[in-house]
Amino acid sequence: MEIKSDVSLKKYNTFGIDVNTKGYTQFKNESELLEILNNEEYKNLPKLVLGGGSNILFTKDFDGLVMHNQIKGIEIIGQNDTSVYIKAGAGELWHDLVLYTVTRGFGGLENLSLIPGSVGAAPVQNIGAYGVEIKDCMESLEAIHIATGDKAVFTNQDCLFGYRDSIFKQHFKGKFVITNVFFKLEKNPHLNISYGAITDTLKEMNVFKPTVKDVSDAVIHIRKSKLPDPSVIGNAGSFFKNPEIPEEQFAKLKLQYPTIPFFPCEPGKVKVPAGWLNEQCGWKGKVIGNAGVHKNQALVLINCGKASGEEIKNLSLEIKKSVTEKFGIELETEVNIL
Repeated sequence: MEIKSDVSLKKYNTFGIDVNTKGYTQFKNESELLEILNNEEYKNLPKLVLGGGSNILFTKDFDGLVMHNQIKGIEIIGQNDTSVYIKAGAGELWHDLVLYTVTRGFGGLENLSLIPGSVGAAPVQNIGAYGVEIKDCMESLEAIHIATGDKAVFTNQDCLFGYRDSIFKQHFKGKFVITNVFFKLEKNPHLNISYGAITDTLKEMNVFKPTVKDVSDAVIHIRKSKLPDPSVIGNAGSFFKNPEIPEEQFAKLKLQYPTIPFFPCEPGKVKVPAGWLNEQCGWKGKVIGNAGVHKNQALVLINCGKASGEEIKNLSLEIKKSVTEKFGIELETEVNIL
């Protein structure tokens, strides 16, 4: 276990923001993590657990210890006639886990293909795409309490999952390090292809009896066509949540904007695509200074070269302001801003 001082975090966040952290270290197992947590020099300083760095915007240097989760391993720990149970280390790349399951024909994660980030970050955010969320197939997770070093197990219900939300973004924010995540997947998959452009993409691929791999391939194709590669253009994927508004409010907006797209959600509410709202406000492809909005997807903010975190944050505030003024809808950020 080695702790480095005054380390640049530029290569550890997908926005490519060049800020420094007072301390930086990696851990590959729970023993190394506990050794780090007991380090006297950093014991009382703020701590930040980093996975893939794909859901974070740094606006300043971090005056604490960044702990980079490198716990690896994917294994089948049980199965029966209908289900298979998978254990995945929190430091694994999320897409690598999806490919592991897809190539074996296990159903449940295929709609979540190519989402950036780590396995450990996925339940924190309750990641989702194309009608599927991680809560639909996650059984439980293991975590270490940062203050005490105690190990805890959280069931699916314990995580209090919501739309892009969990107990780890609320009551337990910054208090636990997730080490392993457990999934229950299907051996005889029930495919979800009704959301977004999956059905049309499968037809374009001449696939009429899709497998989980076909659905995964379609999702990958769609994402690549719409979203910029973070290794080429700095970004964190969707910057805003899709807002859920009361049915009454949506009905009024529908009269003003007959083509407004929407998706069903909880009773009494309607989900409206934030990307569409941003585009209607003229943000798609717009660049201000070194920060901008992607030309193909107005939900994605980008680093056009040497943007600071403050530049991107300020751009997001201008977008939020314009959407509120035009539609009366308050956008919430999906990205964690530090």
